[in-house]
Amino acid sequence: MQPVIRRYEAADLDAVISVFLRSVRGVASRDYDAGQIAAWAQVDRDVWSRRRLDRPTWVGLIDGVIAGFIDLESSGHIDMLFVDPASQRRGVASALLDAVENAARVQRARGPLHRRQHYRAAVLRKAWLSGHPFASGGTA
Repeated sequence: MQPVIRRYEAADLDAVISVFLRSVRGVASRDYDAGQIAAWAQVDRDVWSRRRLDRPTWVGLIDGVIAGFIDLESSGHIDMLFVDPASQRRGVASALLDAVENAARVQRARGPLHRRQHYRAAVLRKAWLSGHPFASGGTA
């Protein structure tokens, strides 16, 4: 089943936090040590609530369940892109990126999204990003 992409709603907060924590603790644990994971997996619910609402954020759903999310800062920078470990390799991240790219074009963002300009790519994302069509040129 193809992911369904929609805009984030305030009621999505707990599901988005859960995706983030499962992704950091599960997927990222292959590339980061326990101390790094512990530092990264900190969530202040109030900060997250404000941040999700102060910038465009999209969620990707598989079978009606939030499987990933992405946000877009006003500068065109993608700060967060996380997919639940159980939903990896199902097209969620690609569909979320497509939604952001379409929104950026509509809003006439500063130009095409390129890794070098707009990503602080975590180690685990570099291989995936290198194979994505928008990411040609530059390095993560």
